[in-house]
Amino acid sequence: MEAMREPLPATIRITGYKSHAKEILHCLKEKYFKDIQELDIDGQKMEAPQPLSWYPDEQAWHTNMSRKIIRKSPLLEKFHQFLVSETESGNISRQEAVSMIPPLLLKIESHHKILDMCAAPGSKTAQLIEMLHADMDVPFPEGFVIANDVDNKRCYLLVHQAKRLNSPCIMVVNHDASCIPTLKIDCSGEKDILFYDRILCDVPCSGDGTMRKNIDVWKKWTTSNSLHLHGLQLRIAVRGVEQLAVGGRMVYSTCSLNPIEDEAVIAALLEKSEGALELADSSADLPGLKWMPGVTSWKLMTKEGQWYSDWSDVPSSRHTQIRPTMFPPKDPEKRASMHLERCMRILPHHQNTGGFFVAVLVKKAPMPWNKRYPKREMEQNSPMWVWGMSVKPAGSPPALKPLPHSEEGGLVPLSGPDRRLSGGPDPHRNSLPPAAKKMKLFGYKEDPFVFLTEDDPVFTTIQSFYDLSPDFPKLNVLTRTHEGKKRHLYMVSKELRNVLLNNSERMKVINTGVKVWSRNSDGEEFGCAFRLAQEGIYTLQPYIRSRIIRVSVEDIKVLLTQENPFLSKLEDDAHAQAKKMVMGSIVLKYIPNPNAPAEPQCPIQLCGWRGKTSIRAFVPRNERFHYLRLLGVEVFRDKQGLGQKQKDEGKEEVEDEVEKDTEEEGAVENEGELDMENGDKNGSSQPKCDSGKQGTSS
Repeated sequence: MEAMREPLPATIRITGYKSHAKEILHCLKEKYFKDIQELDIDGQKMEAPQPLSWYPDEQAWHTNMSRKIIRKSPLLEKFHQFLVSETESGNISRQEAVSMIPPLLLKIESHHKILDMCAAPGSKTAQLIEMLHADMDVPFPEGFVIANDVDNKRCYLLVHQAKRLNSPCIMVVNHDASCIPTLKIDCSGEKDILFYDRILCDVPCSGDGTMRKNIDVWKKWTTSNSLHLHGLQLRIAVRGVEQLAVGGRMVYSTCSLNPIEDEAVIAALLEKSEGALELADSSADLPGLKWMPGVTSWKLMTKEGQWYSDWSDVPSSRHTQIRPTMFPPKDPEKRASMHLERCMRILPHHQNTGGFFVAVLVKKAPMPWNKRYPKREMEQNSPMWVWGMSVKPAGSPPALKPLPHSEEGGLVPLSGPDRRLSGGPDPHRNSLPPAAKKMKLFGYKEDPFVFLTEDDPVFTTIQSFYDLSPDFPKLNVLTRTHEGKKRHLYMVSKELRNVLLNNSERMKVINTGVKVWSRNSDGEEFGCAFRLAQEGIYTLQPYIRSRIIRVSVEDIKVLLTQENPFLSKLEDDAHAQAKKMVMGSIVLKYIPNPNAPAEPQCPIQLCGWRGKTSIRAFVPRNERFHYLRLLGVEVFRDKQGLGQKQKDEGKEEVEDEVEKDTEEEGAVENEGELDMENGDKNGSSQPKCDSGKQGTSS
């Protein structure tokens, strides 16, 4: 309890999948951490930030400075602004240490289909996206993340978190996790149920493990909180394992230390599964993490202070509040076979963190209550794919047995008599479930997701202007309107397109895709009505074969510190390339030089506009600051509101150049904000400003 009374340390995590992660880590170590360790604030000596020993590659750090000190202390102003700016750019996430554990235990690979059942506010979802994009050379991983939350308003907070990472493989949906709909996908012309390879089940809880940062818990916590939440937590967990693929992993976690919300849910889930689930041993997965084993016996206490150790002791008057699943199994052998000690309990005094509970479940076979009805018609010569069971010839009842899986996790097509079905009378006709009712949707009405066809007229000018490669996936491009001009074009992965096209009536999608083009009406006279968007440049650039200017470090400094520099301000090589191009949208590409270690060793790609005599970069403000820091230019804003200040390597302060075109600057800054057309709270298709006037520099 003494540890619970101390303020929670500040923790940050560097976005691991971006190629700039090493540069950000170097910047933190050399510029900020060294200055912090010499400070003395309010009589408290600031300790040097330390990496979390169990997090890979020094990508997560913690310090004894609280959030309040970081925000309020003038001595830490630059560090605070660095954190805010890099967080908005998606390069750093301020996240509690224990919250980082569940995604790591999922062991995600790029081909995994992932479901985050209770995703808001989105810090763990961001981790899932990062792991999916571990290989930056692959713009479209085969896997995807579907992030769900029951609260419609919190879904938009989730969108804001996910959009920072600019991934085409994320979809945000709005459903009750305990009854999230079963989705279908198209596999070789057949409709199959979508089962997930990985599921994160971070359920709502009483939050007693968050007492170090949430003061209200001390006042409002009662033992009845767990009794009220246990049923919901179990229903969500059951729904999760139903949608988990055989061989997949589900991580169940809470920020509570009450066994009613933790081991009791896991024990009930294992008992219901009848051997289909196994509690995995994750003790060696995170070396350096301190934790204690899960408990195997516990008692239940009511709000009035009464204790019960068994369901038989509970009076009938309390049966509506206290359920049998809240108690440990009676049979010692059954309890021992569950291996509840494999659950992980992280206590605050172990490593100066919050309290947390996590358990890893592996699905060995289909759940016993998941029964499938046989299909009535099937072409005799086509392979039959069935998830979770095989179908025997006519006259035999359907057998619920798992099908063989390939090493990649997919199903192996059946052969022989198991692939044929009789076309005779269906003995299960009367037992078929009733037709599903149309789903009721709540919250804001979202604009539609409309995929373009390969022969859509918008591709004619885009194809010729940017010289797109033949393998560019045109079918993955979508817009948010059926009628009128297309204002923005977005891209999703092939797998998410499959999910969207086959489940439009089953789920409420809040947001998906990354913006790659925006309409620029003035650009039509230059050959293309769509300019490139910075959000999707790393996804789109591998397919662009023209309109690319290779720039140097000095060129980038000029482009990011001056509003509309003349072409002559570029170095000779970039100047010569720009002069050969007609006016319009361009890609500014920096390729690192291994022989110049003082320069950034990560590729940089910026969207820009080649004007008649000038050139400019279309980059949101926080991303400008990010790239300038990578180039050795420190950027910060003073508290008196005197404007932007920059500090070069020689520590000489210079003022930012005065903005010359407020309309253009507002449009560029708007790119860094939540896209109104693709995930706005009011569902309106009108953007905040007309992006069509952004590219008309003279």
